[in-house]
Amino acid sequence: MQKMTAMIGIVLAFAGSAAFAQTTEATIKKLIEPRLGEGAKVESVTKTPYAGLYEIQVDGDIIYTDAKAQYLFVGRVVDTQTYRDYTKERLQAINKVKFSDLPLDLAIKTVKGNGKRVIAVFEDPNCGYCKRFHKTLQEVDNLTMYTFQYNILSPDSIEKSKNIWCSANPSKAWSDWMLNGKAAPNAPASCNPPHEKVLALGQKMKVTGTPTIIFADGSRIPGAIDAKGLEEKFGTLK
Repeated sequence: MQKMTAMIGIVLAFAGSAAFAQTTEATIKKLIEPRLGEGAKVESVTKTPYAGLYEIQVDGDIIYTDAKAQYLFVGRVVDTQTYRDYTKERLQAINKVKFSDLPLDLAIKTVKGNGKRVIAVFEDPNCGYCKRFHKTLQEVDNLTMYTFQYNILSPDSIEKSKNIWCSANPSKAWSDWMLNGKAAPNAPASCNPPHEKVLALGQKMKVTGTPTIIFADGSRIPGAIDAKGLEEKFGTLK
């Protein structure tokens, strides 16, 4: 009987602890959301195993707070012994996408070599880092790249992208522009590129900058990456 009573006590204590955690996380969400500015939406609040911090997911990013939601901690949580970046790992996990669900018909397809290695990239024609990435890609072979023209940087980005999309060879026209600054001829009025659809897709996926590279396993890298880093990333994929 004493054993049974003790076991019931343990179960009730565990249940109470779980309920308290849920209450705390719900309270933190209620407190913190209005403090993050108009339009900010907290997607989840989770207690972390380090330093009593609570992880807040907001607009595809991660910030931290304490149990009373008095302070915000903006930055990365890194293990001082192993230098493991816990924040980076969590961001990669929450921003992972299913590559097969991407609407690749909205992208410009470019194939190099056997094309076995596949990436999708969100790019803007006025993006300097995207142009740097294209120079890097000249060192990389056996690649299929789907370019989503994500026009977010300049008022004329849409017009440049339209001219390229509507050209006879969009892949070549995009490469000519990104590598050599050679503009495509003006598009016919009857051509309708999928700008609005790509913009909605990027916003849904919380793509906030260009280039953003999506790999076959659904992971992403925001920003340009050099050839060595790209090959190392490919080496980690199954």
